[in-house]
Amino acid sequence: MVYFDNAATTMKKPETVIQAVVNAMQTMGNSSRGTHESSMNASRMIFEVRMKLDQFFHGYGADHVVFTCNSTEALNIAIRGAIPEHAHVISTDLEHNSVLRPLYELRDHAGVHLDFVKADTAGNIDYDAFEMLIRPDTKAIVCTHASNLTGLVLDLERIGAIAKKYQLIFIVDASQSAGVIPINMKKMNIDLLCFTGHKGLMGPQGTGGLCISDRVDVRPWKVGGTGVQSYLETQPEELPVRLEAGTLNGHGIAGLSAAIDYIEEIGIDVIHEKEQMLMKRFYDGIKDLPGVTVYGDQEKEKTAIIALNVGGEDSGKISDILSYEYGISTRPGAHCAPRMHQALGTVSQGAVRFSFSYFNTAQEVDEAVKAMEEICSKRFV
Repeated sequence: MVYFDNAATTMKKPETVIQAVVNAMQTMGNSSRGTHESSMNASRMIFEVRMKLDQFFHGYGADHVVFTCNSTEALNIAIRGAIPEHAHVISTDLEHNSVLRPLYELRDHAGVHLDFVKADTAGNIDYDAFEMLIRPDTKAIVCTHASNLTGLVLDLERIGAIAKKYQLIFIVDASQSAGVIPINMKKMNIDLLCFTGHKGLMGPQGTGGLCISDRVDVRPWKVGGTGVQSYLETQPEELPVRLEAGTLNGHGIAGLSAAIDYIEEIGIDVIHEKEQMLMKRFYDGIKDLPGVTVYGDQEKEKTAIIALNVGGEDSGKISDILSYEYGISTRPGAHCAPRMHQALGTVSQGAVRFSFSYFNTAQEVDEAVKAMEEICSKRFV
């Protein structure tokens, strides 16, 4: 199988990640639930990973790194916990439902007012629109770092400067960028950075996190056991336990630790460069095929994603042909990005998304190009 669905999850993981998970399952107890050796092993490991992530994202201290199951949980904690009732919030058309649905919930149940920076038919946005939408009651900007549909990378430093100028909370969805694009919370003025471990960070599924600046207060989204201050009737105030009710995924976090080590060893720039090479090789091979429409501005900075359609064919049909006849895995449909599909005009058709990782090869790309050539020439032209 040729796997080009890395924007959903990177299936190929470094061997050290797999070994770290196995070792953790054999040696680790429950962090903060005892003083015996296996529990302390878990506690020490988890604290070390907090430090690694804090350094990786240039954050505000290890205690400001909160572990979650994925970026969806991190975004729910950030959006529900930091945005006050009746506030005005600015987001964009590029967002995933993990941003949109929590915002819509606040709109419907907490009186929050929403405005969206529009995307054009190429998926681009006008950065001046952020300031144009700011009102006296605006409290936050919430946006993705990179579109999961077109790969377009937003200029977080520019948006963060606007948030800082108007003293707005800046919440960032780094699901598609963490691990492949450098992120500096301080330089970009990010208050709440939400990420998942199973995509560009090459870690296990069930891992993710929220990095918090020292400028923002976040209310707990869930409450429960923490292993500390057990006689309190309320959730402890101190970070990170304030936002970490329940047993952490220690086994997965151990794998995430190994994944960060791997990325640091290879170099994030090296990883990004290879993924860009693979994406451009594929784009050059298919962009002029009869019937093919490629979405998004290919001249702008983007992650290693190509979204396309063939003629008027349903994206699911093309993806199925790629899978069952050629052994190539892609992602069709709406990609949980409804506003972006509206901007691109692909609501009814969806799109076929090819997404590339460091572990893919040029030979695999060439196989996909050949498959697309055959599909276009034999079926739909």
